[in-house]
Amino acid sequence: MIYTVTFNPSLDYVVDVESLTMGEVNRTKYTTIYPGGKGINVSIVLEHLGIDTRALGFTAGFTGEALSTLLAEKGINTDFVTLDTGMTRINIKLRTGRVIADATSTVSGETEINAQGPTVDALSIGELCEKLNYLDEDDYLVLAGSIPNTMPQTAYEDILDMLADSKLNFVVDASGELLLSTLRHRPFLIKPNDRELSDMFGVEIKSKEDAEIYAKKLQEKGARNVLVSMAGEGALLVTEDGRTLSSKAPSGTVKNSVGSGDAMMAGFLAGYIESKDYEKALRMGICAGSASAFSETLATKEEIEALLQSDF
Repeated sequence: MIYTVTFNPSLDYVVDVESLTMGEVNRTKYTTIYPGGKGINVSIVLEHLGIDTRALGFTAGFTGEALSTLLAEKGINTDFVTLDTGMTRINIKLRTGRVIADATSTVSGETEINAQGPTVDALSIGELCEKLNYLDEDDYLVLAGSIPNTMPQTAYEDILDMLADSKLNFVVDASGELLLSTLRHRPFLIKPNDRELSDMFGVEIKSKEDAEIYAKKLQEKGARNVLVSMAGEGALLVTEDGRTLSSKAPSGTVKNSVGSGDAMMAGFLAGYIESKDYEKALRMGICAGSASAFSETLATKEEIEALLQSDF
């Protein structure tokens, strides 16, 4: 079983407008709402690939109930801690061909407005930790995404300290000190992207050769396997058995890059669990991430398999 933890999940409300005029009434051409959060994205893609998964984290209010309902409709097994106050956040993804700011200024693209989320109290954190105590050595635990400022910023480290005597396979997808603080626990896998890798070491990653140098530095600090996603350039993997593997990305039209990194993580884990082969896992990860980028939503099994069978 792969368990994912999302500390600050969301309902992501996607709004498409032809053009947006500031200060005026604007009408949409398309809207949709879907579950959001890095760990939740991982669980959704794992479920698409037929891998047993359970999503954990915190929900609150009527929006938390809606999130749980949406995930149940997708067949996702959840075990959230329900908070007594507040509400699960709604994040707005505004997509427009043209924004008219004034008579002489227009821009286009996607604008995100991310809400704060509910306050998570110490009692609720303890309840989540109790759930994690039931995991065993055959399980994988994925800690993904940022920690809301209403929680201790040591939450990842605290959880891994609590589980230090277990033989769990830990997976961490975070950035900066949040990631670095977990390395002493020798996570099975970490997945920084090239920008996050650059920020951690104060350098500019310009190539896979650069990425390899700094991925190995993270390995020296304790990570067993380091997967570096590099958008259209594909990905690079430094393995615990001393190899460096890399692959370009398949070609296609990017429709929505949100969640593609999470899909890569899910694809990698699914590929590794099924084959215990890092090369196959890397290819599955790249295909899952790319298929999601080429789709309006997280990739289906059929979309991922179509890329797996392609020549790239």
